[in-house]
Amino acid sequence: MVKIIFVAFNGDEKIVDASVGQSLMQAAVANDVRGIDADCGGACACATCHVYIEQDRFPDIGARAGMEASMLEFAENVKPNSRLACQIPISVELEGVRIFLPEAQH
Repeated sequence: MVKIIFVAFNGDEKIVDASVGQSLMQAAVANDVRGIDADCGGACACATCHVYIEQDRFPDIGARAGMEASMLEFAENVKPNSRLACQIPISVELEGVRIFLPEAQH
């Protein structure tokens, strides 16, 4: 299991144990992380799992791809470290990463 820290816009943290291979979105939904609605179920067809990746860990996750970049155009307050949680697979390299949730999703 990989520990992932989801941080709400108000600073509240929720630490979850995620399985390698599942997506950040799946880990959030399975652990009732508030702010990750995942309306499309992980099909990259909405932006309700928009998150901000901890700046110094962004290289561990990488840049967004074409479809994800297009979907983020529908999200509010997109930043350079914005990603869709459904498009990020959990790996051991993500141990302890902090995932920040946009205020607009609460």
